[in-house]
Amino acid sequence: MSASSHTTKAPYYFVPDPSKWPAFGAVALTLFGFSMAGWVNGAAWGPYLFAAFAAVFIYTLFGWFSQSAKESESGLYNQRVDASFRWSMSWFIFSEVMFFAAFFGALYYARVVALPWLGDLDHKQFLWPDFGAAWPNLGPAGTIDSFETIGPWPIPTINTALLLSSGVTLTIAHHALKDGHRGKTVFWMSVTIALGVLFMALQAYEYMHAYQDLNLKLSSGVFGSTFFMLTGFHGFHVTVGALMLSAVLARMIKGHFTAEHHFAFEGAAWYWHFVDVVWLLLYVVVYWL
Repeated sequence: MSASSHTTKAPYYFVPDPSKWPAFGAVALTLFGFSMAGWVNGAAWGPYLFAAFAAVFIYTLFGWFSQSAKESESGLYNQRVDASFRWSMSWFIFSEVMFFAAFFGALYYARVVALPWLGDLDHKQFLWPDFGAAWPNLGPAGTIDSFETIGPWPIPTINTALLLSSGVTLTIAHHALKDGHRGKTVFWMSVTIALGVLFMALQAYEYMHAYQDLNLKLSSGVFGSTFFMLTGFHGFHVTVGALMLSAVLARMIKGHFTAEHHFAFEGAAWYWHFVDVVWLLLYVVVYWL
């Protein structure tokens, strides 16, 4: 592998030149917010705006990753920069933990707090006499169209096996990298990405099945909204993780990493394992309970 992918000799802390990539990232996220708001509300321009988001987002990731790789290969990073990367990735993952905690908290509040509260005698008498405090709920007086829920078998369980397997293959790739076996690392990284892509394909099929056959939609009350927000955002994170691993794989093929210094690999691996853990919690709370 190339030994030029890092250096510990730079006597200074590298400060990059002003970059356009944060601005492009902000544009992409703005497009994402407006596109999803329009799409879920039936606006014709929603899918087109989402396509624009995807294009800008992928362009941003490709450009930003390429710039960082060039800086690393030029020997501009040292141990202090490496420490900054590690702290930055740690805080980023922590922010993602809080992001999902908010959605799990919303599900907990709706199911454990609000539902029994609305179903007690006083509220049933004065608000909705026919309301039943059962989960999932069709709302007062059947305001929500009837729908069926998705059980843990077969697709969610298969997806759980896929993600857990991808965590194993990624760990094998990491050990191969530390042992200096680039070919083995490339192979197991490719397997990891393939498992992630298969996961996303099965989730897309699950969504089509939910909408077409079960009448389970984002508009299906609090159950539908929490189900699709949790599983949908998790699927988005799997997509981002797969893109990160693909960028690392491309650099791996070019021989950018050494056995001792490969934080780009480690950072992507941290993120992927975080996605695995979130799915395990989601699998139990959403599909089983």
